[in-house]
This record gives sequence, C-alpha cells and structure tokens, in this order.
Amino acid sequence: MNTTFSAVRPGIRRGLIELRQLFTTGQELFGQFFWPVVMIVVMIFLRDNTLEGVPIDLGTFALPSVLGMNLGFTGLIYLAQLLAVEREDGTLLRAKAVPNGMTGYLIGKIVTVSGSILIGILIVLVPGLFLFDGLALDTVGAWLTLTWVLLLGLVATLPIGAVIGSLLKSPRSLGLLMLPMMGLIAVSGIFYPISAMPDWLQVVGQLSPIYWLGLGMRSALLPDQAVLAEIGESWRHLETVGVLGIWAVVGLTLAPVVLRRMARRESGSTVAARRERAMQRVG
Repeated sequence: MNTTFSAVRPGIRRGLIELRQLFTTGQELFGQFFWPVVMIVVMIFLRDNTLEGVPIDLGTFALPSVLGMNLGFTGLIYLAQLLAVEREDGTLLRAKAVPNGMTGYLIGKIVTVSGSILIGILIVLVPGLFLFDGLALDTVGAWLTLTWVLLLGLVATLPIGAVIGSLLKSPRSLGLLMLPMMGLIAVSGIFYPISAMPDWLQVVGQLSPIYWLGLGMRSALLPDQAVLAEIGESWRHLETVGVLGIWAVVGLTLAPVVLRRMARRESGSTVAARRERAMQRVG
C-alpha cells in the first residue's frame, strides 16, 4: 500500500508537467486546437439542416455528440500512442528502472490524457454555448449527468487505450487502427441520429463506447424534446451505465495483466533493436 501510494504524487506531478508542456509547445498547442476548431466549423455549416420532428438543428445535435466522440477517441488512441512512442524511445524502460516507476509513469499518463480530454471538451463546449441555440446546460441535473458521463467515459476508455498501446509493436502500427476507428465513428450517430440508420448498423454502432458517450452527452446538453431522435425515444441512462461499465471492467481487468507483461519484456536490447529498425526505415 505504501509503495503504491508513494508513486501517486510523483505520477500526478509528472502528468501535470506534461500537460503544461502541451500548452507551451507550438506544435502541441496547434494539435490541441486544430481539430476542435475544425469540428466547430463543420457544426456551424450543419446549423442550416434540421432534424425531422425535433426542434433543434443538426449542428446543435452534433455538438454534444462530438464531445462524446472526442472523449472516446482520445481515451482509446492518445494513451495508446504515448505508450507506443515512449516504449520505442526508451522512456518506459527508464521508468521501469526506478522504484515504483511504472506505477508513477502510468498515473502520470492518465493525468496527462485526462487533462487533455477535459481541455479539449472545454475548447468545443464554451464557444458552442454561444454559437448554437438549443443547448440546455442550465440545470443541476444537466451538470450532474455531464459529470458522470465524463468520469465513466474516462474509466471505460483509458484502460482499453493502455491495452492497445501495450500490444502495438511500434507507433506506426497505430495507423492500422485509424480506419476501423473512423468506421466506428461513422456508425455511432455522431453527426446524424443512429436511429435513421439500417438496423444492422445500429447494432454495430451500439457495440462501441463512442455511441454511448455521445448519447450520454446529448442527454446532458440537449433539451428534453431532442430525445425523439434517439432509439426508443429514450436517453437510456441505465443502458449507458451498463455498456460503459462493461467496457470499464474489461479494460481494468486486462490492462494490469498486459502492462505487466509488456514491462517484463522491456530491456536495453529490445529498445536498441527498435531504434535500429527505426533508423533503417528512415534511411
């Protein structure tokens, strides 16, 4: 207990330092703002389209869906990317060599990724409240729903992201995951209600945590009448908790096992071999 606890403060401090670096480096700062700004522009163009039988425009419908998408995508992919990159450059091996280093390292990454997700959500949400009519974040219930969706979403996606990052052979392997991830986003009802899609696509979309995160965000940010566009004309909070809870249990069960296995395999020779392969590809 004491050894694990002693790694918490250094891990949190490391995560906060890395998070600060995201907003003091030009390239990282560009990455933080580029896609949120692109999404806002896309949703502005969608404001001219309306949903049949629902008193909101498509841009307003899409805004909370995009927040859920960003939460799911970043939780699954960003942590995986960090693990893959830092395993290749030897950062992970250096953390392993320090007492309780792996625990502190993982805590730091969770802080960094969680902070990046929350800031990314604010970048979209704050201007969105002024640009889009119909958002309803003016009650205690809405804020409570937003809070539990955010927290459950982090627990459901970050462990899976850690598993993905542990299994990747190199950062370049992450590109192989982007196409199926884009496909999942396309059928998760982000930019148009999933209820308008064929039944088999609705089933596929509902297997992904991204759909349920989008649904949870819509239930927090949209007026009650918007539920008419959802499957069964219901926000399905119990189902949202159930499905995201299953993803969380699977991730929390697999992540420690896979991470320990990855850490045991790390050595100076494996890092050197990765660097040599990387140099050969560059050459």
